[in-house]
Amino acid sequence: MHPLLALALVIVAGIGVTRLSRPHLRFPALLHDLLATGALFLLLGLLIGPGLGLIDVAGLHMLEPLVALGIGWAGALFGIRLEWRMVRRISPRTWLVGATLALPVLLTTTVMAVILARALPSLAESWGHPSFPVALALGGALTTAASQQGPGLGRRNALLDTLFGAGAVVVAVALYHPHVAVRSLIFTLVGGAALGGLFAGLARWILVRDPDDAAVAAFAVVLAGAGFSYAARLSPFVVCALAAAVFMSLSPPAVRRAVVGLLTRWEHALYAVFLVVTGALLSPLSPWVLVAAPLLALIRVVVRWVTVRFGLDQVDPVWRSLPFAPPREFAQSPVRQGASAVALAAGFDLVRGGPWAVLVTILLSVMAAEAVAARTPLTASARQAEVS
Repeated sequence: MHPLLALALVIVAGIGVTRLSRPHLRFPALLHDLLATGALFLLLGLLIGPGLGLIDVAGLHMLEPLVALGIGWAGALFGIRLEWRMVRRISPRTWLVGATLALPVLLTTTVMAVILARALPSLAESWGHPSFPVALALGGALTTAASQQGPGLGRRNALLDTLFGAGAVVVAVALYHPHVAVRSLIFTLVGGAALGGLFAGLARWILVRDPDDAAVAAFAVVLAGAGFSYAARLSPFVVCALAAAVFMSLSPPAVRRAVVGLLTRWEHALYAVFLVVTGALLSPLSPWVLVAAPLLALIRVVVRWVTVRFGLDQVDPVWRSLPFAPPREFAQSPVRQGASAVALAAGFDLVRGGPWAVLVTILLSVMAAEAVAARTPLTASARQAEVS
């Protein structure tokens, strides 16, 4: 099949599935939660690509920029929650709580991924080498949390989880190519800030007269951020998140509302396209991935629960020395994860040019976390306000 026709087929499949009216069938709540992770879109791409062979090698390479756009869109959705007006209200106490909860998960899952890679050579081969950057990317993606309905401090903590996780993935991307590590970090920070500043300048001098045009400009900024990160071998998620954070911090209120409306409106469709395309790009993986993914998810749940239950107020000497008790918002551990975990993993795989085993591992871990959250009393309510 001609690459352009293959590309059109994948885009139509991804967007079309999200627009279909589904029959109102009664499924178990757990099945609904697992379907919400997007696994069906990945399977659809797997059928279109490796399954039926509708896309050749040339077509696969043409699809990678579309993957970058989907990852960048997820990053922009996360970045709009990082405007300076909100970040500056996060107290040192909240930062301390966030670090206390996020870092044990990050360290434990990273170490466990290294152990698994060394113990299972076929798994290490699927994940790719060198093993430590891959393990750090896995740990960073597993650290992220979905923003849930509930007290504001709990939602902020989910935001901090994702910040720590995204930072770990940025370091993992830099370490994967150590000879350009410094350049990678500088380009990520400067590129994201420059794109966001450019949009903010347009918003203040031109778009403020007609805020409806801000949607087109925002799409152009995300597209430029995704293209820049793809060309420079950077994480599209982080570059677009930085750009979104900067223009949300500096733009007028009317423009901010228009941008949020655009990003939210196309969230599910582009996430579906991103998963369909990624499924088409998949290659055979080690069956040990099916074992490693739920194991990492279970370790994440256990470490988080132990930290919340015993670490904050009973074990951690630093926390015990503080003159206040742990907030009630952390009495239960937010286990659920959203699109950010999958997008961060896909961004790492995209930078290194495959294989896509890190993405598959994280997607399976997200599904395992959904199952744990639905079947155990360890987590908060299953209602989810937005993915982070």
